[in-house]
Amino acid sequence: IYGMEPPDSSVQSPDFVSLELTVENVEKALQQLYYDPDMEHKNVAQKWLTQAQTSRQAWQFCWPLLSPDKLPEIQFFGASTLHTKISCHWADLPTDQHQTLRMQLLSHISHFSSGPKMVLTRLCVALASLALHTMPQGWPQAVADMVRVYQPEKEEVNAHAHCLALLELLTVLPEEFQSCRLPQARRAQLREALAGEWTAVCPLLRQLLQRQEGNSQVKERALRCLSSWVGLDVPLHGESEGLLQDCFAALSDPELFDTAVETIVSSISQPDCQRYTDALVNLMPLVLGLHDQLKAAARDGDMETSHGICRIAVALGETHSRTLLEQVEHWQGYLALVKMILFCTGIPGHYPVNETTSSLTLTFWYTLQDDILSFEEDKQVVYLQVYRPVYFQLVDVLLHKAHFPSEQDYTSWSSDDKEQFRIYRVDISDTLMYVYEILGAELLSNLYDRLGRLLMDTERPTAWQDTEALLFGFQAIAETIDVNYSDVIPGLIGLIPRISISNIQLADTVMYTIGSLAEWLADHPMMLGNVLPMVLQGLVKAELSVSSVSTLKRICRECRHDLAPYIHDIMTVSQDVLVKDIHKSSQCMWLMQGLGFLLSALPMEEILGSLTTLLTPHIQRLDTLAHQEPSPTAKLSIIHILGMLSSLFTTLDISRQDEGSEGTTPAQARPNPVVVVLQQVFTLIQTILSKWLSDSEVVEAVCGVFERSVKTLLNDFAPMVQQLSEMLGQIYSAFPQASALDLTRQMVHIFAGEKDHFSPIQALIELVTSTTLSIFQQGPREHPDIVESFMQLHAQALKRKPDLYLSDHQDVKALFYCGVLSLKFPETPTTKSACMFFVINPPPPPPTHTHVLLSSSTQQKQYLWATHCTPSACGHLFYNVLAEHANPMLA
Repeated sequence: IYGMEPPDSSVQSPDFVSLELTVENVEKALQQLYYDPDMEHKNVAQKWLTQAQTSRQAWQFCWPLLSPDKLPEIQFFGASTLHTKISCHWADLPTDQHQTLRMQLLSHISHFSSGPKMVLTRLCVALASLALHTMPQGWPQAVADMVRVYQPEKEEVNAHAHCLALLELLTVLPEEFQSCRLPQARRAQLREALAGEWTAVCPLLRQLLQRQEGNSQVKERALRCLSSWVGLDVPLHGESEGLLQDCFAALSDPELFDTAVETIVSSISQPDCQRYTDALVNLMPLVLGLHDQLKAAARDGDMETSHGICRIAVALGETHSRTLLEQVEHWQGYLALVKMILFCTGIPGHYPVNETTSSLTLTFWYTLQDDILSFEEDKQVVYLQVYRPVYFQLVDVLLHKAHFPSEQDYTSWSSDDKEQFRIYRVDISDTLMYVYEILGAELLSNLYDRLGRLLMDTERPTAWQDTEALLFGFQAIAETIDVNYSDVIPGLIGLIPRISISNIQLADTVMYTIGSLAEWLADHPMMLGNVLPMVLQGLVKAELSVSSVSTLKRICRECRHDLAPYIHDIMTVSQDVLVKDIHKSSQCMWLMQGLGFLLSALPMEEILGSLTTLLTPHIQRLDTLAHQEPSPTAKLSIIHILGMLSSLFTTLDISRQDEGSEGTTPAQARPNPVVVVLQQVFTLIQTILSKWLSDSEVVEAVCGVFERSVKTLLNDFAPMVQQLSEMLGQIYSAFPQASALDLTRQMVHIFAGEKDHFSPIQALIELVTSTTLSIFQQGPREHPDIVESFMQLHAQALKRKPDLYLSDHQDVKALFYCGVLSLKFPETPTTKSACMFFVINPPPPPPTHTHVLLSSSTQQKQYLWATHCTPSACGHLFYNVLAEHANPMLA
């Protein structure tokens, strides 16, 4: 680049390791770095140059690299080297050379003021770093000196270039301060020193911005310089306030508009500005003065201008909401600002295709309502009287912005636009929830009245978007607010069946609205008949998959004890859509969870029959797949069916029936329906495993069925402990996988303390431990998931039943050693599991008899470590791990 000649490919690349640190060799290395096609040569040059920058000789060779006759990339390296030396190796430079270095830098910045820009910037950063090292004692008026040196008279030839160089230097100085690492005390000292230098910067910036004949480039750099300095919390009063007003004047220049917006937003967004209340109040007329420009931009479709003005209004209104609210004598000005922001919220166009401004305002409305509600009650009354009408207007605006476009326009949108619009509507729904805090039940009444008028007016055709938007508003509020005591919900439930569903978006919102009212329906079960048929109609449509399935699941969960009259219809439609594969796999899982809730409320004698009817087609399909040769298609189908079983068994919980039943047969006397089904399909599952044992996904799906069942059934799972323990041992011995260990851990957690099940659990623990020890002997590094699950299993076993380790078949010393080896793993979850394995109290004094069993679980664990692992062995192992394989987790 910049005319540097490429190296002669016939000449062998020099061996930089043995080269002297001279200017010529640096240039050769740079030439090789930029132009040598061999990446290995580039890397060698890069490494040598990095070492050169950190060497003591760099203080000398960097200056010749900045000679006017050098190429820009060489000059840039020289400037970068200077910055590196000053910022990182300042202590290497004798104090008596500080003044010389400063003068050299000032001189070179003056020379490079006309470019190249990249060299000038690096030199400015270097001088900024020098200033930060020497302020305030060594260079007490650093900024003032810079302004004096580089602020030339207008008639000078290089006046313009010197002015730009000065602005570049003043801009990078605060940036270098923000980015450099400093002790807290030194940072506070420097911040105070720099704030004191603002008096030299502010007049200069005002002078440059107020020049009538001023160059736009100079004004833009001045604006950027101000943005850099406001991060130091410079005071926003006096001349600084005037400087900010100059920034507003720059908004009228199209070339400066974007930069002026950034500068104003940065300035008034500083929390420290709240100290300058008068300045903030004085800014309000300036912001309100932009309203006409905002309206014109919105009318003309000028998105950039409307976006910029909106950012300014929101920055002032949101950052300083409480401060401005407290200025009661200026309430009309702040109300006008709020209405200006309301205009920005309702700016014409569909987000994000025709406008991107309205989303900027949504957080403001939360901030405003939060500040209003934080006042004392007597003040709240006054503020609510002023702002409640604004919030009612806001509801109208938000619902209008949530409108879907016409179907033709919506079809033309890209998938990214549709996703952004979906997220935007979620943000609107959150905002409506905040609005409810201000407006309360009156908001729901308002929405209900409007919806009623729409649906009852049969003379005028209603756009589906209007109905959908009102329902969307209801759903947004009901999703998070307790509406059980609202007197409009019965009317809404009565109106919903009157909605003529003409498209998918409206149908989706109807479904979600019904789902949001599931808890209310549980308290008013007589209203279920109004809406449940609509949900079942939606269930058969693939395009309504997510909304209809999630709504039915919520109804089944909340209203399961009141669904007896509808069980036949729900089961019939659900079985039909599951057999026909209408829904995607994830929605099928949700549906099975919903059916699990539903079946849980049935009488015990009916559950098994309903389960059999529901599952028979899928078990038959699973049986067919089990006897086919393995294939990707068969694998997906097997995992899908097993996943449905897992989802069903997750929610099919009859324990509450047993708690609430009186005079009935206890649960222990009758087999749990889930256990009956599992026993029936156990042989089928073993057949599947015989063909898919090496496939971790299928094994994980099988283990998932039993793990969900164990978690839900708890002690009711007891009849299957023996055969499941045997199968788990066979699975893990043949092909060790983490999912089998996780299921074993669940079994240990629930059944290890049961006398009747201790023996199979102990045999299972011994078998999986023996198999895993073999993995550790072969090298466990390729199996971090197995190691993690293994450590979790034994941590659980030690906590739940330490007696498991008193067997002669359990090699506790080897197990301890495996735990230590697990600490070496770089994976944090694995190391965490190993640490949990060792979380026990210090061992007690050695027991007098090797067969003495101590009473508490903790004491038994201590006994195990004390008798099986000598202190010297433990200490030696831990020392090696901590010294040679330091893992951040161990800290």
